[in-house]
This record gives sequence, structure tokens and C-alpha cells, in this order.
Amino acid sequence: MPQIDWPLEQLKTYRGKSPKPADWQAYWDRALKELEAADPACTYEKDPVTVPGVECGHLWFTGVGGARVHAQLMRPTGFAGPRPAVLLFHGYEGHSHDWYEKLPFAQSGIAVAALDVRGQAGLSQDTLQITGSTFRGHIVRGVDEKDPDKLFFRNVYLDTVQLARIVAGLEFVDESRMASVGFSQGGALAIACAALSGQMGRTVAGYPFLADFCRVRELDYPNPAYDELKLYFRLRDPRHEKENGFFERLGYLDTQWMAEKLTAPVLFYTGLADMICPPSCQFAVYNRITAPKRQVIYPDYGHELLPGAWQEILLWLLEWAAGGQTP
Repeated sequence: MPQIDWPLEQLKTYRGKSPKPADWQAYWDRALKELEAADPACTYEKDPVTVPGVECGHLWFTGVGGARVHAQLMRPTGFAGPRPAVLLFHGYEGHSHDWYEKLPFAQSGIAVAALDVRGQAGLSQDTLQITGSTFRGHIVRGVDEKDPDKLFFRNVYLDTVQLARIVAGLEFVDESRMASVGFSQGGALAIACAALSGQMGRTVAGYPFLADFCRVRELDYPNPAYDELKLYFRLRDPRHEKENGFFERLGYLDTQWMAEKLTAPVLFYTGLADMICPPSCQFAVYNRITAPKRQVIYPDYGHELLPGAWQEILLWLLEWAAGGQTP
């Protein structure tokens, strides 16, 4: 078994080293209040793709800052009564992908909403205007602004909440049976959605991104996803004079603090050979979850497709949606 981080027994007790801003809760309370005042102005258009037992379409809504945000929507048509729903979140700089990837959920009677993260490869708009810098990605976008509300991922997290509220209000969805699911960036968004919306009955998070930024920088793996952290210091703060403030600002986004807010059961996946989202950063998140939880560990796998995971996720959610209580 490769060892790219601390031994497993040490990982099991690690709780992160990145700072949590003193006003973290007030920051997100203010953000949610802003979202409450926004008119989502939802629209829907059916997609011409034909799939037996499933209607495929495009949901659009207005997020904070006026951006038009897109999500794929799949409605099971061969089932009676309101259906459970899964909110799917994609990886960093990606998009919601093809319809067929979501068919196992939809054809099993679970409605699916798959968000396109604003400013990435999907159809969603990005309207954020900042005066600071962006280096090969979005993590540091807005970090130099005087107003911490200018952080890019603040708006993305709020989009997940907006999507949850919209899906909960659909006439064919049972709002008491909703789950958030994602890997990497999607894992972070699945956790943020559940933490901030309070509407998820289950959460699945695989090797979540945006976690324990100080530890990421300390490890300094050759890592394109987090490369902007290194570039920020090399190009904007070469003497690290702003380091403390930099990491505290990113603390508003840190997945480990979102994890503390989870209340419903969590299924969590970790690859111990992950050099994109380091194992210690994943454990920093998992170890802060106080809700019922189960971690599935792949000792020889990294940031990649984990054999058997998606089948396990589908069966876990189907059992829960049918009334099972297994955490």
C-alpha cells in the first residue's frame, strides 16, 4: 500500500490545521438572507433526447449576483406519487456531463438535478466582478477583495442551496427524501448543500475538495487543482506577509467547517493514494462530521473512479428512499 500522507491511525484523529473565521456563522447567515431576497425566476425546457421512463430537461434559475445558472433535470415518468431526488455536483472545472450517466438513478425512480457550476465548463453564467487575481482556477478568486462576500465559491455554495429549494418545490419531488451527491469539488458542494440548506436526508461525498487549505499548501504535491495556492504566494505575496489573512479568508469556504453542520447520514469515500485532495485533508473533513457516518477507504486508489462506489451509492439511496434506515 502506498503511503503519501500520514499513517492511517494518525489520519483517523486528524482534525485539520486551517483557521475558522470567528464570524463564520454570521457570514453564512448573511449570505442565506441575501439568497432569500433573490427571485430565482425559474424556467424549464424539455430536451429532445428520448429515454424510456424518463423526461430530460434543462432547469434555469437566477443565482446571487444575477447569474443565470443551469442544471440538468431528469424526471422519472413511470412511477406514481412524488419521487425522491438526488442533487448531483460535478468535479472542478467540469460540467454536468451526459444524460446516460444519471440514468441508473432516474430509471430507478429517483429524480435527478445536476448543477453546472458557474464559470466552469457547463452552461451556467459567471457574473462575479473582482479587482483581485485568479490563477488557473477559482479558489483564490475574490480573496483580495475588502468584502469577503466577493469570494467566488460563496456564490457557488449558494447556488447549491437555491437548487435544493427549487427541487424541493417541484410537484413530482418528495422534499423529505432528497440527497446530495458528488466527488472532489462535487463532494465539497454536496456537503455545503446539505449544511447550508438543511434539506438533505442523505449526503454522499467522495474525496472532497476545498478542504484544509493550510495542509494542502504544506504538502505541496504537484497538483494542478490546488496550484493556484502556490502561485498566489509566488506572484502576489512572495514574502508571505498576508498568509494568515489569506488562509482565514479561505476558511469561509473550507469544507471541514461545513461538515460540522451536517445532521443527516453521510457516506464518505477516501482514496489513500490521492495526490489531488490529500488523505489528511479528507480526514479533516470526515473527522468533524458528528452526524451518522460511514467512511469507505480504498488503500491503493487515488483521485479516480472507485470500483463499486456508484453501485453502492445507488443501492444505499434506494434502500433509504424505500424506508430503510441503514446509515
